[in-house]
Amino acid sequence: MERPAWAPQGIDISVPSVSRMYDFYLGGSHNFEVDREAARKAMEFMPGLPKVMQANRAFMRRAVRYALGEGIDQFLDIGSGIPTFGNVHEVAQAIDPAARVAYVDHDPVAVAHSQAVLDGNEGATIAAADLRRPQEIRDSPEVAKLLDFDRPVALLLVAVLHFIEDSDDPQGAVAALRDMLAPGSLLVVTHAAYEGIPLTREEAGGAVGVYRDIRNPLVMRTRDEVARFFDGYELVEPGLVAMPEWRPESPAAPENEDPYAFSGIAGVGRKA
Repeated sequence: MERPAWAPQGIDISVPSVSRMYDFYLGGSHNFEVDREAARKAMEFMPGLPKVMQANRAFMRRAVRYALGEGIDQFLDIGSGIPTFGNVHEVAQAIDPAARVAYVDHDPVAVAHSQAVLDGNEGATIAAADLRRPQEIRDSPEVAKLLDFDRPVALLLVAVLHFIEDSDDPQGAVAALRDMLAPGSLLVVTHAAYEGIPLTREEAGGAVGVYRDIRNPLVMRTRDEVARFFDGYELVEPGLVAMPEWRPESPAAPENEDPYAFSGIAGVGRKA
């Protein structure tokens, strides 16, 4: 298998990666055939997966603009993946050029691309670290240098918590991150759920099985389980809802949206 020039040395390009599959769903070019194959297999069960990812990104951009409107100019995006068009730093810095964005990912491909994309951008950085080890994120030189934890931060956990199994205690990791944040900080979450998917649970389960087979189990959680990640936060209106329903920019009737856009749960909370 030929290794493209942009692929960092030392990564196994014969194993699918969820961040490269996500890049493929969004129409990006930083993915390998092995990623495209796994993504297409998941789409055989859930053909609307690209629409889910687009709704996810659109929500993220609205949440970033909301944070800026609330006077927050620092962003910590964990599980940020491969930077595609319209990422957090682009949205934030277009509104406030002084906004600072620290991305965090444990996928070497995502880190390498982010370094290339962010080269020369003083207000954005990428750290190689893992959500399951919050202190490692806080102590990473990139994050420590860029963000001031004595001031409010918008913490983005967008489409990442569903890749952490309960045995790895995502609840504990999110609580530890919360305790690092100043009052007034925001938590921004999207999470996969069977709720809202226009398929039977069995049909959707086929797509979930693809992720399990590539050793990146996709953990579907209920609304109540997702709500627990917001312990210590006050949910911002309209609470935990389908992604297109969170402060939509136009009052377009929901039935005009692709039904797949309503798969999963999104919300924003404010730390008291």
